[in-house]
Amino acid sequence: MPFEALFSISFWGYLAVALLLTHVTIASVTIFLHRHQAHNALDLNPVVSHFFRFWLWLTTGTVTREWVAVHRKHHACCETEQDPHSPRVKGILCVLFGGLWLYRREARNLETLDRFGLGTPNDWLERNLYGRHPWLGILSMLIVDGLLFGLPGLAIFAVQMIWIPFWAAGVINGLGHYLGYRGFETADASRNIVPWGIIVGGEELHNNHHAYAASARLSCRRWEIDIGWLYIRLLAAFRLARVKRLAPRAVSTRGCHLIDSDTVRAVVSQRFYILKRYGQIVIRPALREARRNTDEMGRRLIQRARDLLTREDISPDHEAKETIARVLQQDQTLATIYHFKQQLKEVWSRSTAGQPGRVERLQAWCAASEQSGIRALEEFAQFLRGYRLQPA
Repeated sequence: MPFEALFSISFWGYLAVALLLTHVTIASVTIFLHRHQAHNALDLNPVVSHFFRFWLWLTTGTVTREWVAVHRKHHACCETEQDPHSPRVKGILCVLFGGLWLYRREARNLETLDRFGLGTPNDWLERNLYGRHPWLGILSMLIVDGLLFGLPGLAIFAVQMIWIPFWAAGVINGLGHYLGYRGFETADASRNIVPWGIIVGGEELHNNHHAYAASARLSCRRWEIDIGWLYIRLLAAFRLARVKRLAPRAVSTRGCHLIDSDTVRAVVSQRFYILKRYGQIVIRPALREARRNTDEMGRRLIQRARDLLTREDISPDHEAKETIARVLQQDQTLATIYHFKQQLKEVWSRSTAGQPGRVERLQAWCAASEQSGIRALEEFAQFLRGYRLQPA
């Protein structure tokens, strides 16, 4: 060993140190950069906020304004040519293994910084140290790791340098739009990679985040675990954080017939979940029934149309539109159900004239659904009639 380290511990000790340090970095990214800075979902005590900023400078060289601007542009331009890191546009391998390069390239775009980087720290330290000399932080971390642990410290430093580029820039931005389950039928291709957001602080729950970007909590179901949210709750308990926004939660009460502004408010705020549920309990059973009542050629056609009829993240090209038209022409029940889906989406469309207009549209939609003669559609209308937001 070229110099005497301050600490000499076992292999498992070094591994534990590496995991602890990278976990603090993950917590800094998800709490400070993502939920606090990019989406303003919570306020942080200035001391806590500065600790996260300082730690990210040491372990990643991240400039807050750059990270926030790139992320906000991702949301604003998701799955388009302007999206900084869409695997649908750039390819999964490019994003998975080249996510850091894609981020660096977009962070140099002054137009992106000017448009999407507003509201980020701009104090003396940011202008003269963190933002001006990002690599000085990484160099400082290298020296500290080496002094504390010697050669094993260099391995710990390497893990720190790889962790965020791989997990955040690669896995979340790549696999988070490519592989996993969707609890909400958003217009983008976002996915929840695993139900338990442990490795990257809850960021695996990416589809949940795209459904409710301004929510401080990324978990939406009881079996989903958001470690970042647990840390936020802990900070809030000590009055070091204040939650500003959470994803709304709703419940449907049986036997409720009145559709009012509260019903519409719940349906509109939960529209991505409503579309997901409509696909699950109305469209997919109809698809299965249609498959049973047709020949082999018809079954293949229905199979090709399944995702086109249920997914919102697919923009159908000319061939896909022809496939949809052929399937709907082949089965009248499917045609009716698909038509009702398009009408339901008009309830929350911008063309609807205010809240009274939305109430009238939802009332008309439920009444027509209940007279359609399609049992699944009738039951879905009853489900919507009883839909209400739960108290925060």
